[in-house]
Amino acid sequence: MIAAFFDIDGTLYRDSLMVEHFKKLIRYEVVDPIVWHGNKKNFHDWDKRQGNYDDYLLKLATIYIESMKGLNKNHVEFISDQVIRLKGERVYRFTRDRIKWHMENGHKVIFISGSPDFLVSKMAKKYKVDDYCGSIYHVDKNNIFTGEVTPMWDSESKQKAIYNFVEKYNIDLSNSYAYGDTNGDITMFKSVGKPIAINPAKELLNGIRKDKKLSEKIKIIVERKDIMYVLDSTVKTFNNNEEL
Repeated sequence: MIAAFFDIDGTLYRDSLMVEHFKKLIRYEVVDPIVWHGNKKNFHDWDKRQGNYDDYLLKLATIYIESMKGLNKNHVEFISDQVIRLKGERVYRFTRDRIKWHMENGHKVIFISGSPDFLVSKMAKKYKVDDYCGSIYHVDKNNIFTGEVTPMWDSESKQKAIYNFVEKYNIDLSNSYAYGDTNGDITMFKSVGKPIAINPAKELLNGIRKDKKLSEKIKIIVERKDIMYVLDSTVKTFNNNEEL
């Protein structure tokens, strides 16, 4: 069985589902707006392209997790639905079309994302993919968020997730695909025969350059407006009907 593993944030979705959820929690005053000030500098640094994207998301995740602690999962369910309903189609055309292409070719399509599992599950349902895993935000017996999280944003966790899916679906990794954009996706790229980096962050590009084996097999996609480019030894425009 051939599979296609997709990161979501920055790879399919053009931002972060966690960030969108956090913003709406603040907008609906479920979370005190004052907590946003703790990450305002990191946000503005990134927005002005002066900061590190991975650092920005990790620092925001720390504040988000602390803010979620003590909330009832049922009470934020409406906001979770709103994020997917209002923002779920704010995706890269390349990735959306590749999901469709993989489905048409009978491949297993799987989302592996660092965003909260309760958001990833809704995104997986929207795009009708075969399976998914996200960061697990644990709740107690009363469905209250405890503040404990089993992450899925780091490379080690994503690698373990892939191996679990290999056993579950008898996946042939040598002929499978992985799509991602940050350094947390690098073990996914190393695990499959056909890795594709989409608008990769600087840290990811540096990691690719340091790994000769990976750099020889990976394709790099840059999507700008309505044009997509494939970067390897040459630069060319790309049509989604083409094989990568």
